[in-house]
Amino acid sequence: MVKSIHLIRHGHYALLSITLGGRSQELELDDLGCRQMEHCTWAIDPPPTVLQSSPQWRAQQSANILASHFRTPVEIVTAMDEIDYGDWSGRSFSVLENDPDWAQWNARRGTHRPPNGESMRCLQMRVVQHIERLRNSRADETIAIVSHAEPIRAALLYYSRIRLDDFLTIEVDPASVSTLLLCAGEVRIAAINQRGPM
Repeated sequence: MVKSIHLIRHGHYALLSITLGGRSQELELDDLGCRQMEHCTWAIDPPPTVLQSSPQWRAQQSANILASHFRTPVEIVTAMDEIDYGDWSGRSFSVLENDPDWAQWNARRGTHRPPNGESMRCLQMRVVQHIERLRNSRADETIAIVSHAEPIRAALLYYSRIRLDDFLTIEVDPASVSTLLLCAGEVRIAAINQRGPM
């Protein structure tokens, strides 16, 4: 049985606070993001025996930096992909701020969804199902998963028993590490949003 799962957000990229990246494959880590991933290894304890990544390139880049440090190959898992933002993908936050649907989404994450995109509840379901499969199928391992803010937040909300509407109560910074401890009867959150020194 898996002993622990580290949920790691990818590092910084140039448009991080400017546009809603979503599943835009062309986004890649900048120099800051690469340094962040190199420094976040201190928070990954115990070290992983398995390393997984979202299919998005910025996540794979981040995972590859960890793979070099821990000498562990990277498995690509679609269950930990970024949320599908649908029509909002690639839009600037300055434009989205004037969209009433964007305001509703941020006020009611439990019931709203991006236009032609994925709801937070569907995201949470696929992420938790993946974690539960790992919990029951891997033997005595520590797994690190490089993903994105929303999938990681969805998992932490679920295991904290916090409503989706209260998503802002959990911070998930770039290159941060949140750790789940797994045992036969429960999943316990050991750490949230841990970051390496820069």
